[in-house]
Amino acid sequence: MTETQINKSKLTVGPNDDLSIGQSALLGIQHVLAMDVYVVPFIIASIIGLSTKESSALIQSTFIAAGIATIIQSYFCMKLPVAQGPSFIPIGAVAGIYFANSQSGNGWGTVLGASLIGAVLVIILGVTGIFNRLIKAFVPPIVGGTIIFIVGLSLMPVALNDNVFKATGDLGQNILLAVIAATSLVLFAMIGSRFPGKGRIFRVSSVILALVIGSLAAQSMGILDLSQVGNASLISIPQLPFVDFHFSFDLSSIITMVIIYVVLMAETTGTWFAVSNVCEAPLTDENINRGVVGEGIGCLISSLLGTTPVTGYSTNAGIISITGVASKKVFVAAGAWFVVFGLSGKLSTLISSIPSPVIGGVFVIVCGIISISGIKVIKEVEISEKEMYVIAIPMILTLALTLIPKDFIQSLPQLLQYFFGSSVATASIAAILLNRILPAEKVEEQSVEHKEINAV
Repeated sequence: MTETQINKSKLTVGPNDDLSIGQSALLGIQHVLAMDVYVVPFIIASIIGLSTKESSALIQSTFIAAGIATIIQSYFCMKLPVAQGPSFIPIGAVAGIYFANSQSGNGWGTVLGASLIGAVLVIILGVTGIFNRLIKAFVPPIVGGTIIFIVGLSLMPVALNDNVFKATGDLGQNILLAVIAATSLVLFAMIGSRFPGKGRIFRVSSVILALVIGSLAAQSMGILDLSQVGNASLISIPQLPFVDFHFSFDLSSIITMVIIYVVLMAETTGTWFAVSNVCEAPLTDENINRGVVGEGIGCLISSLLGTTPVTGYSTNAGIISITGVASKKVFVAAGAWFVVFGLSGKLSTLISSIPSPVIGGVFVIVCGIISISGIKVIKEVEISEKEMYVIAIPMILTLALTLIPKDFIQSLPQLLQYFFGSSVATASIAAILLNRILPAEKVEEQSVEHKEINAV
């Protein structure tokens, strides 16, 4: 059996394998539950001071945009199992554009106008193949593996700090809930691996089972609060363009958002490498070009729905690796669930009611799996002194930008805030530059040294 065959056997369901609608729906919902899609619009609404009704509308639009973009990207454009969701990167820029134009009453309209133009430019990059040529020239396996590794590394502090250590409630209970959820995830995944026949159901549904067990544990501790679910509306009408909101265009705001899209594309490239690796499906030129187009279309749709850009989520690559399910149909189902949740206040509120420590416990395992996927790519490359720095410095940058006080980042010029606001984007750019700038080890000198040693 070849190494490729061994690797492929790790997937229980391949990207193009057929699944029933029921199976796809069940497996798709665990991707939805593991993604904190509601967090970004909630933060933005809090920062710019939206009313409760406006906040709900923004969250609703984000769910629907994420769903439509996921279906477009995974099934029609990139044709790899990639889920789309709102990124944290644009938050500062969105707030800045909003406040800079709020006096004229065009705050949110200017945000959406800038996002719209940026999305069109991203589509052009994909259609012309410019982005793909840049990837081929600047992202060899050593850089690609490093990017996958730092994607997982950058998310670990978020999983632990934001969802567990700094979450509301008693720290001891938070840690216990995270441990219960994480242990359940590993246990079910191992049962599925140990018993690939009858135990397969435990592996493929390990994420949703871990979230359910963690939520039940939270309920027994009196932490699970479902009171808001009862008050939420069952069906809600989404925002309509030119009825509930309008578009406004400002040159400086457009330039700002274009910079944001550059950073987003650098980050989402890491997600594509991670997904490609766990699916054992190489990123072809066509994949990348269509993926860029899909990313642009998704962001265009999010603008037309009145919300912020949606981009590839790396969390799902870890879930694929754990469950062994890489079917595109599952991601189409996940996209459909997002749309359903966006149209139902009760369902979206139910998702947001899952305690943060429970999500954190699952999330941190997923992050670890993503990083390991990067290491598997890196180990196939011969590591000389140059490669050590290409790996080490981005790793240090990722941790440094994650741990550095936010006040310091906010004191920097706006342009630097955008780049340093994403540790993945900054570290990815560093990996690319280091690989191009650092001199390679001289093969001729190395060969002479080997001959001298052999002669001795």
